[in-house]
Amino acid sequence: MFLTYLRRELRRRARQAILIALGLALGVGLVITVTAASAGVRNAQSEVLHSLYGVGTDITVTQAAAPGEGGFGGFGFGFGGGGGSGTRPKAGTKINSNRLSTGAYGPIAVTSVTAIGRLKNVAGSAGALMLNDSKISFTVPSFSGGFGSGSPSGRGSFKPPVFFSVAGVDLSTGALGPLSSGKITSGRTFTATDASSDVAVVDADYARQNKLSVGSTIAIGDTKGAGTSFSVIGIVSSPSGTGSNVYVPLGRAQALAGMAGKVNTIYVAASSATEISGVQKEISGLLPKATVTTASSLASEVTGSIASASSLANTLGRWLAIAVLAAAFVLAVLLTMSAVARRVREFGTLKALGWRSRRVVGQVMGEALAIGLAGGIVGVGLGYLGATLVGKFTSPLTASVGQLTGSATPGGARLFGGGRSGSGRFPAGGFPGRFTHAASPTVTVHLIAPVTMGIIGGAVLLAIVGGLIAGGFGSWSAARLRPADALTRVA
Repeated sequence: MFLTYLRRELRRRARQAILIALGLALGVGLVITVTAASAGVRNAQSEVLHSLYGVGTDITVTQAAAPGEGGFGGFGFGFGGGGGSGTRPKAGTKINSNRLSTGAYGPIAVTSVTAIGRLKNVAGSAGALMLNDSKISFTVPSFSGGFGSGSPSGRGSFKPPVFFSVAGVDLSTGALGPLSSGKITSGRTFTATDASSDVAVVDADYARQNKLSVGSTIAIGDTKGAGTSFSVIGIVSSPSGTGSNVYVPLGRAQALAGMAGKVNTIYVAASSATEISGVQKEISGLLPKATVTTASSLASEVTGSIASASSLANTLGRWLAIAVLAAAFVLAVLLTMSAVARRVREFGTLKALGWRSRRVVGQVMGEALAIGLAGGIVGVGLGYLGATLVGKFTSPLTASVGQLTGSATPGGARLFGGGRSGSGRFPAGGFPGRFTHAASPTVTVHLIAPVTMGIIGGAVLLAIVGGLIAGGFGSWSAARLRPADALTRVA
């Protein structure tokens, strides 16, 4: 009886039922689209952070360099045939330098890596040495006011400097470290037997730009300005193009940089996601001078269109969805109450025939529930369509991540002091103590708006709730009707 009457009434008032259902479907569809887009932006941001941190890495630990550390210490000219360190080179002297520096990172004892690995809720730890390599070649000009006066009176020559990043990789912890998120596209990766060998794995983008391949050699500097040839054994592709330019065994990097028993970046994996915060506090207690960075703290430093999309989806999108959903609910309530008002004679007659108020309320609620369910199903379809269109027509998002203490050193060009990268000019004020980034590395990610079962379930629940709210107001009006009202309206 209930279902028969329900079906007949919905069919008799099909236009109004369809209008209510479409209103709810529009609100639900927009909620699904906005929620899926927000999830897509979060996933894209996680992809960027994942690229920086490496597979399985939850926390990175670094320490700021002390004054005078990390740079080149003033660039003495005792290298490449230029006389003793601190002496003035003669005009026409050819200077060749290939030096390593640690940049903004300060040294951390390898024993700290072991100590962190022993902490409770730490699944693993690995040390790495992130370095900057600079190759400089020039002929010293003559200076009328003495060297360093900045007033050259004779011609010299200066080749554009070459800068690239080098990462020393701990070969005993392949699941963690700067190479963990890369994929070997040619050749091979390191093995335990490479620990003391002059072999290197090169980033695919850097190899393409410099015409390097498996079997090529690349010169890596040291603290004295000399260069050591490394044989390229593999080409690695890092996610989104982040990572260092060249990877070498940690022991060889320590030897070249004069940092035996030292690292400057520690990668840490927690036993579970819920333990990351606790592990972060323990590491801070163990190394009070270190900077302990997690993915959540690094996320605030990500800028670019991905940040704009996140702000749009989380602020404007959310309030727009709420406004449309609220409007759909109000529309459903008003139309349902209007329908009940037009059925005064019907409900009054039914109550005169013996229907209790509870049965009338149940009938109205049943109709509203059916309309809400139909609106939810249609809304899921609209939401799927909206999410698909967002993923198809949204331009690729870009994310810029600056050089952050606590993050892996990204690849890319470096500035030599105040000069422009590759400009072939001496920087004003002489040689500085360290390199800085020419620009923050830009990562490009494609937005995919995922529609999960949780989103679908929540959307259908919203539609049903909207129908029940509308039915609740309508049934309240129907329950107040008296049989005498029906008799006064019968022709």
